Amino acid sequence: MDAERQRRGHGELEAEVLAALWAADEALTANQVLGALGSGLAYTTVVTALSRLHAKGVLSRVPVGRAYAYRPVTDEPGMAARRMRQVLESEVDRQVVLARFVSELSEHDEQVLRQLLGRADEH
Repeated sequence: MDAERQRRGHGELEAEVLAALWAADEALTANQVLGALGSGLAYTTVVTALSRLHAKGVLSRVPVGRAYAYRPVTDEPGMAARRMRQVLESEVDRQVVLARFVSELSEHDEQVLRQLLGRADEH
């Protein structure tokens, strides 16, 4: 099996699609995403990935002719924050998870978090 035909790991294609969309200055159609990926993928594979990302609420879409053009609903840091929130929401004891998270932060990250929380208290 040659390198282009090997299966991607879980989530790799979605990550590649998101990277292509973040790099674009505008919403892209599946054909444009396919061109940006340039990895020998089938058009239907890209359409499926875009449709799944849209269904997950990660992408918005607008009709363009008979197709859709897609754009991420947030940037990369926003996606990381979304994943962190989803993990936290899936836990039973959120307080313990948050306490462990904070206890494992570097001193610098803990200081940044405290500053951000302080700003939130001001509003």
